Amino acid sequence: MGLVGIQENGNGNGQISSDIPLGTKTKYIRMESDATEAEEEEEGLKNNNPETKKYILACAIFASLNSVLLGYDVGVMSGAILFIKKDLNITEDQTGVLVGSLSIISLLGSLAGGKTSDAIGRKWTIGLAAVIFQAGGAIMALALSFKVLMIGRLLCGIGIGFGVMIAPVYIAEISPAIARGSLTSFPEIFINFGILLGYISNYAFRNIPPHINWRIMLGVGLIPSVVIAVALFAIPESPRWLVMQNRIEEARLVLIKITNNEKEAEEKLQEIQVAAGSANAEKYESKAVWLEILRPSPPIRRMLITGCGIQCFQQITGIDTVVYYSPTIFQNAGITGESELLAATVAVGFTKTLSILIAILFIDKLGRKPLLFASTIGMTICLFCLSLSLAFLSHAKFGIILAILAVCGNVASFSVGLGPICWVLSSEIFPLRLRAQASALGAVGSRVSSGVISMSFYSVTHAITVAGTFFVFGLISCSAVAFVHYCVPETKGTTLEDIEVLFQNEGESQGSEVEMGDVERLMQKS
Repeated sequence: MGLVGIQENGNGNGQISSDIPLGTKTKYIRMESDATEAEEEEEGLKNNNPETKKYILACAIFASLNSVLLGYDVGVMSGAILFIKKDLNITEDQTGVLVGSLSIISLLGSLAGGKTSDAIGRKWTIGLAAVIFQAGGAIMALALSFKVLMIGRLLCGIGIGFGVMIAPVYIAEISPAIARGSLTSFPEIFINFGILLGYISNYAFRNIPPHINWRIMLGVGLIPSVVIAVALFAIPESPRWLVMQNRIEEARLVLIKITNNEKEAEEKLQEIQVAAGSANAEKYESKAVWLEILRPSPPIRRMLITGCGIQCFQQITGIDTVVYYSPTIFQNAGITGESELLAATVAVGFTKTLSILIAILFIDKLGRKPLLFASTIGMTICLFCLSLSLAFLSHAKFGIILAILAVCGNVASFSVGLGPICWVLSSEIFPLRLRAQASALGAVGSRVSSGVISMSFYSVTHAITVAGTFFVFGLISCSAVAFVHYCVPETKGTTLEDIEVLFQNEGESQGSEVEMGDVERLMQKS
């Protein structure tokens, strides 16, 4: 199978190795034979043998376990902080720093994660993330002062930074195109599952004395790290990373495991070699990847805007404040009992976790953009409703019900689209030579945005009230709808090696002008 070699800034010679004209108004030439072949290829992917499907599924699950750590930390801190404040007598400002600093600190891990994953591999970067988090979690659980607690928080943040950056990249690189969206959403599923476990842990250990219960809550989060250590011996290295290292035979063996047969594995290997520029490996090694990111060509610039922009919008719409500070929100709505507050947060966790299943079921059927539109529009409506309930209906029965429904609706809308698809897009739109570093940059944007929003929440609410804060989040969510319309292309169903074509010409980032069927018809068979 021959691959159309869209290699601008990619194969070192700036040539487009195809007879198909790419800069014209018609954009692509449609050919019935090509269409038939593309449909046959898609059908072949759907008919992967069951053992191959199970193997890829297991790899995606194991690679996503680090995300449980992030989710658990987010969920458990929402309740544990109530008891930490009592036990260690920390101030409100210290509370904001403790909660929000995780995201700021994690950018260090995300920044280092791109280079690390290129140096030691995707697989072992996943393991490194687990080890660092485990060390930090143990220190936090045993901390006797705020300073020691922050040291543990520092390590946890770095570990999480590694984990959230590398898992989507690894999964995208081992997944078939037809299922890549669903599989790359797994980290978000596990984040949601971790959040739910954190909420349940809060509720389960709430009646233990305050100087012990929060330590148990944090300590339970170390369990997934042990599972990850075992999983590393079961999952393979990314075949695309192996090709980048010129370890072709190892890449071939991995591809045989994750494709239907040796012939398909060989064809895929040839595609990856073209994308990786194996024929010019020495030139690639000498090229500064960060220089290309800092001085991008127009297509790379559009990729960076899309990948980093969607990561930032994921956080600046306020999802972490809803998750971290849901007890505070419900207190403002009129719920006063500690048990009732924690029970309400458990309901939020269940809603968030169950809603992600909608994205998994439809992301590779409906596509990325329809779910993103549904998600951002739904979040906007729920954020305005939450603001309304807190501003005018506080402590009224209807107001409490509306606030709970608005919070649940907001997290549900987030989980349907913006939550999982953010990671899917950022891991699939960049060319192989830039994927790890550019994904790391996007993760940094996400972590910085999350940290700033979380750490400033108390200060902002004191200045403009909790209701005013969520009204602002509603306005930001409106702008997210416009960003999706103008800056996010539809990538459903196309291979990683072909996605670059979507960004080759101005205007193609607008999904209304791009059809995935057209992109698939760019594939030529030899």
